[in-house]
Amino acid sequence: MDNEATAAVANFAPILVMLLIFYFLLYRPQKKARQERDAMLSSLKVGSRVITIGGIYGTIVGLTNEIVRLKVADKVEIEVARGSINGVAPEVNLSKDDSDA
Repeated sequence: MDNEATAAVANFAPILVMLLIFYFLLYRPQKKARQERDAMLSSLKVGSRVITIGGIYGTIVGLTNEIVRLKVADKVEIEVARGSINGVAPEVNLSKDDSDA
């Protein structure tokens, strides 16, 4: 009986090791990233400068649970899905006095 139990454990050990590897290398990081993204999306507020998944920078002028209204230029506002916000954009100085020539 002792040999049978050892053989059964030996047969399932590789499967258990693979499950642990998948958990620590795939599932946990994805879950953490999803939680961080959900926290970022829930913390959006009017006046935040954001970037969309498509690369559009804008300032939030209105938002609901599903739609975010972005001001992308003077007198230009667009509506995007809240889930299409990729992140809060870093603050950059876009002064017109800088010349690269």
